Amino acid sequence: MDVDEKLEELAQLIEDAKAVPLSASCMVNRAQVLDLIEDIHEQLPESIGQADHLLSERTAVVEDGRRESERLLAQAREEQQRMLSTHEVYLVAVAEAEAIRAETIAEAERMRRETDDYIDGKLANFEIVLNKTLSVVERGRDKIRGDALDDFSGGDEPLPE
Repeated sequence: MDVDEKLEELAQLIEDAKAVPLSASCMVNRAQVLDLIEDIHEQLPESIGQADHLLSERTAVVEDGRRESERLLAQAREEQQRMLSTHEVYLVAVAEAEAIRAETIAEAERMRRETDDYIDGKLANFEIVLNKTLSVVERGRDKIRGDALDDFSGGDEPLPE
């Protein structure tokens, strides 16, 4: 039996004790009461020891929980810093990529304009050469027509029809 059961038995013994007439007192068996008190007294150190042990275990568990929560918080803070650092690196990389993209587009546009200008210049030169060639051809044809007319006219003879 534990201390609570022994105290319950003692209370029951006192409740069942015979009342002294005209008094609030009662008569109990001294030996029984002393035996119960001795049993309680013997069990108290054990119960107190168990309670102390439970309290120390509780304190240790609470302390372990506190240390674990501190460790988890520190780990979470480190993870947060790592994630922020990774995110910042990502943002810098995105910004650099966008700058390179814009620079590449500008360079491609510049090169396209230069190429268009170069081709336009070459075509203009080709047009000039073609116009000169066309002029030479026209003069040549005109000359051939003029010489041919002179040859056919023979002076005063009419041209054949």
